[in-house]
Amino acid sequence: MNLGLKGKKAIICASSRGLGRGCAEALAEAGCDIVLNGRDETALATTKAAIQERFDVNVQSVAADVSTREGQNALLAACAAPDILINNNGGPPRRDYTELTREALLEGTVQNFVTPIELIQAVVPSMKERGFGRIVNITSLSVKMPIEGLDLSSGARAGLTAFLAGVSRQLAPHGVTVNNILPGKMDTDRLKGGFELSAKQSGKSVATIREEQAAGIPIGRFGNAEEFGQACAFLCSQYAGYITGQNLLIDGGLYPAAF
Repeated sequence: MNLGLKGKKAIICASSRGLGRGCAEALAEAGCDIVLNGRDETALATTKAAIQERFDVNVQSVAADVSTREGQNALLAACAAPDILINNNGGPPRRDYTELTREALLEGTVQNFVTPIELIQAVVPSMKERGFGRIVNITSLSVKMPIEGLDLSSGARAGLTAFLAGVSRQLAPHGVTVNNILPGKMDTDRLKGGFELSAKQSGKSVATIREEQAAGIPIGRFGNAEEFGQACAFLCSQYAGYITGQNLLIDGGLYPAAF
């Protein structure tokens, strides 16, 4: 399918690995020139080389912490007027709410609430001028279904969802859409870290924990970055211009609700 994205410019935050990399690869496949971002320069260089080898697009990389003003400025210096912004950032580490300090609360809020909004504020004016823009925020299934130990991540991302619900309606008349993708249990490093913690707490092996959790998903497996990225690319495409202010669950049917 021709997504109508050839020659578009995209910034993909936290894209050196995992779901962010999946989105970067899918957008590059669709013909977008992309700006990669990550804090691990080695992983970033590896991802950049792999994408350049596969796709005939311009690939830039910015090694920076996107939750800082300096990091944001570096991204915007690489691409001042993107057509597409994929907001993504690592969530706070799994921790019981009783252990959260004021500093941890503020840091988590900056990472998963403040940062996406600041980037949207920066890129929207040029999108409105062109009459085209796609903003996709990678949040989490935990926005809809609480997950123990991820309360700070859930709260910050739920706040972002509510904040942007109104913003998306303001931007809709200008051809700019804002949508959220809510990943469930995806086969990423973050999920593997959860296996290790559960194994330590339960005394079971990591392999057993992995099997048990996969069995609890109706589809019977964990999601992967490739299929996640393709869904993201569709929301950025010419065919998704009538979709805005929506939350797309990619969870294999794990969230048990009709609506």
